[in-house]
Amino acid sequence: MPRNFAFGAKRDKRVAVQWGLEASLALTNETEGRMKNGIEVTALPLLLLLAGGLTASEPGFGERFRDCPECPEMVVVPSGTFLMGALESEAYSQDDERPVHRVSVPSFAAGVYEVTFAEWDACVAAGGCGGYRPDDEGWGRGCRPVIYVDWKDAQSYVEWLSGRTGRRYRLLSESEWEYAARAGTTGPFPFHTGSTISSDQANYDGRWSYPTNDRVPDGLYRERTLLVGSFLANGFGLHDVHGNVWEWVQDCWNGHYQGAPNDGSAWESGRCDLRVLRGGSWFFSFPRDLRSANRIWNFSGNRNFDYGFRVAQTLTP
Repeated sequence: MPRNFAFGAKRDKRVAVQWGLEASLALTNETEGRMKNGIEVTALPLLLLLAGGLTASEPGFGERFRDCPECPEMVVVPSGTFLMGALESEAYSQDDERPVHRVSVPSFAAGVYEVTFAEWDACVAAGGCGGYRPDDEGWGRGCRPVIYVDWKDAQSYVEWLSGRTGRRYRLLSESEWEYAARAGTTGPFPFHTGSTISSDQANYDGRWSYPTNDRVPDGLYRERTLLVGSFLANGFGLHDVHGNVWEWVQDCWNGHYQGAPNDGSAWESGRCDLRVLRGGSWFFSFPRDLRSANRIWNFSGNRNFDYGFRVAQTLTP
């Protein structure tokens, strides 16, 4: 059972966010924060399909918190069951996204945003992260996603963060990432935005359409990262799961899903010198690269100007 995040329960000095839930499909607009019992409460967009196996009564579903001032903001993702991967009928899907298989994911917390330069630099200032200070390409640091980090760098960050807070921080597993990216959407929807996506919804090469790959006259290719949270969150409260930077996840690379874990855990066998990245990026990622099921690999020590990561936290009883 996940830790009980009963609303108003004391967890250090965290800011909690309570989502309103509907019995079927609900979508609310973002509203201004308000105070309740001394805790800031914000209504967030919510896209929830209960038929997809989500538990609307999950304690703390949608609650947001921060374990320390320099820590990433986290959101509680509900437990649920989903179909991972893509059918052959999904445009531009690949064999490594199959077989489609059912995965049951326990509740966990995920970073609301990709880890930022400010958060990484706090780790370095505290003597962590190997003292490594990635280049920012002259675009600025602060609330832009950290770049030029490899899988091993991400491990050093979550190790520091765990020691700083006493909580178990880690990378998302690949199945957790896809589950959180889909955010309860089911059926033939490659993106949490639905059947297609535009440059008004994510940072990628928006000059091309999905699924036809036609030119989009007013589509934008911004040629750099944007501040995290520049676009609306998905139904689980996560920003930028599509585009901005590719996100390292915990799993070793396997070129198929035969024998993949079905309990939400990371697949820690296979080509473990290679690790999985998800989500697409600002750098020449076409819409097909942003699909929730799309997956790529790279060597765990490879740093690139469009590689970043998002953190997870295991919720214990």
